[in-house]
Amino acid sequence: MQMKILGGGALLVVGWLWFYLFVRQLFFNFLTAYPLIKGMQAANADLIAIGARRYTAVSTGSCIVVCVIVITIVALLCPWYFIICFFAGAVVAMFMYLPILGPKNRAMFDSFCSTYYRFVPDDVLRTAMYNKKPSQMKVRLHEMGISDAFIPEFKK
Repeated sequence: MQMKILGGGALLVVGWLWFYLFVRQLFFNFLTAYPLIKGMQAANADLIAIGARRYTAVSTGSCIVVCVIVITIVALLCPWYFIICFFAGAVVAMFMYLPILGPKNRAMFDSFCSTYYRFVPDDVLRTAMYNKKPSQMKVRLHEMGISDAFIPEFKK
């Protein structure tokens, strides 16, 4: 009985880590990266390179593959009570991280800027993104005559 409890606790942690490492990245891609890339391309097609969308697609595809492999391994090799523990850990992680995902959260916007600045061809805008300065980004966009509508108003 003690080994079942220890195994259940271990799979609870594994489920939490699985969500944190892979599923959270999927949520970031769909709730933050793709909308911001789409907004930047809507403002001006040349504002961000096409490689940004490809980079996100590769990230999404690889996370989906890993998620499917992990779910398959857990479903095939674990008894039902370990499967429940695994998904309970994932649900706990989901409730912890889902409220903070999205571009209106400053940390997520900064994470986007840290990752995607290399796809911006304009040097001044790229530097502002690298430094995570939305105000400088807005100034540069106004100088370029491009809408800054894709930069969100951040939650407090």
